[in-house]
Amino acid sequence: MSMDRKNLIAQWAFNTSPILGRFHLWLEDVEERRLGGGSDEEFSFVGPALEDAFIMTAAVTALGTRLFGRYGEGKGLDKAGINQVKKDADAVSAYAMSEALWYLTRRLPENHAVMVSLGEGLMPKAGETPEMGSNPLLGFGRVYARPGVAKFLDRRVHRMINDPDYHWDDFWREIQVAGLTVWGAAIDTLENTSRFAKGSPTGPLAVLHVFDQPLQVALPYEGYMGCLALPNRVVEAAEKRSTLLTYLTPRAMVMQAIQDAYPGIQPAHVHVWTLGGKARETRLASLWEEWRNVGAHVVEDGWLLPNGMASFNESGTYAPMRCIGAYSDQDRAQHVFILDGYAASAEAIQAASLDPMLGVTTSMTLFSSKFDVSWAREANILHLDPGSEDFGHQLGKVLGREAPPEEVKEYRDIILHARRAGMPCHARSVRVDDFFPNKKWRGLALGGFMLPDPYTGTPGVEQLRHGVYRVTAHATSEHGTREVAFTLRLMESFEESRQVFSPLLDRFWRGQDYRTRPVKISDSGRIRNELQTWCSEALEFFDDDGIRLRLDQVDDAVMSPEKRTFIHQVLTWYKQNHPTWFKWLEIC
Repeated sequence: MSMDRKNLIAQWAFNTSPILGRFHLWLEDVEERRLGGGSDEEFSFVGPALEDAFIMTAAVTALGTRLFGRYGEGKGLDKAGINQVKKDADAVSAYAMSEALWYLTRRLPENHAVMVSLGEGLMPKAGETPEMGSNPLLGFGRVYARPGVAKFLDRRVHRMINDPDYHWDDFWREIQVAGLTVWGAAIDTLENTSRFAKGSPTGPLAVLHVFDQPLQVALPYEGYMGCLALPNRVVEAAEKRSTLLTYLTPRAMVMQAIQDAYPGIQPAHVHVWTLGGKARETRLASLWEEWRNVGAHVVEDGWLLPNGMASFNESGTYAPMRCIGAYSDQDRAQHVFILDGYAASAEAIQAASLDPMLGVTTSMTLFSSKFDVSWAREANILHLDPGSEDFGHQLGKVLGREAPPEEVKEYRDIILHARRAGMPCHARSVRVDDFFPNKKWRGLALGGFMLPDPYTGTPGVEQLRHGVYRVTAHATSEHGTREVAFTLRLMESFEESRQVFSPLLDRFWRGQDYRTRPVKISDSGRIRNELQTWCSEALEFFDDDGIRLRLDQVDDAVMSPEKRTFIHQVLTWYKQNHPTWFKWLEIC
């Protein structure tokens, strides 16, 4: 091994040592390459050392999830069984990323913090029952910073959640007066969880986007958003015709703009990726038909991408963004790949934040979290006035049927929550810039690949020999993409490493005796972190840093009554034996 290679490994080991130490990993090798862009020393706004730590965070999350997240164990199980495997996988991925972020941010400047603005996992998707949306996640308001800064921000986040008279503008003003720099984050620790649980060969990855300011979101929020993502060249061609392309533009006009941008392209060579499957027919069938009527190809499940790998469309609206653009086939015929349809809000905003990095323009339209009707009807719901006397009548006109009183109330609550959360409900179409208080922003998009990704051709976690694994991660900014492959060795046995990557409460549930194990003050922070990750819907924040836990609000399908009883016993024991360290916790 050359001296340059040894120095590279040593530099990476130094920059990421807190994360490697936390997960008992040894860095054996590093391979780096740049995909596009120049060789700017300042690749991103976070700086070189923290950038390396963020990349390692994505890689370690991918490794831990792939090894200990029960990959493929849901295959052949019923819906409840698959759901439990999914939750276990989400728990490992969320825990690994959260722990890595905690250790990473010990090296933040004293007045800096990372705050999670959006996280994916609370909302059930198409065909899922409500309890299936209650997944472990890193969601709104999670703060990673030095203790003083974290407490300052936590108090204000809790006030935003609980005090209807305290709004985002108040929060943002107090941050600026205090002289703090808050980096926002949008996180999906396990994209394509169902594919992971069922053992699909491609797709699952960890996604972490970091921004130089927090997103303008004031509450935990998850809904749906319509998304149309096009190469900038197409949008510029439309502008020459004085045409504005948005999600609401008729697709015939979008096709015209594509043909203007790429003269001579055949309509059948315009490949439109959308979510698919029978569960999406009510929502998207008319969109598919609109594209087919102008001759476009609506990408089907298993369609071969230019790199020869098969696409999939039952999930995963984020990764296809990497394919948007033009390419030529073996006969030199030109093709264009675009993205249309809808996504969950966190995925949509993450994908749209890739726009300046990939030369793409994404137009979005806010949908509700219910989304029981077609995309064309759904696009009008969040613009209704929930305070109007004839709200029920107006809702019925949008839905195309009479809405019963309980449904009217449900939609009214959805709209009010979206407004309070700061969603731009007034706008018919939005861009990602609308979610940032300064409008101008910088971002760093990170991905760790558990399994091969068909849209970039990136390999997943590979075992090189016993206890040694190769893990690939990407970091993308406006200066291009850094692809980094780490060779990581487990410094403990496989089963001991499983404990290292497991939440503390899960370790106790599996048999470790919490009463004889040496208790550390860090147990308090770890358990607080785990509760916020695992059952955020059962938590109520009070005073400056208090958390009230209501275990009876956790669905049996999310956690068995036996496990809830056990967790109650564990937390009660901690409260009784270490009251000072756990004074923040109130158990109902």
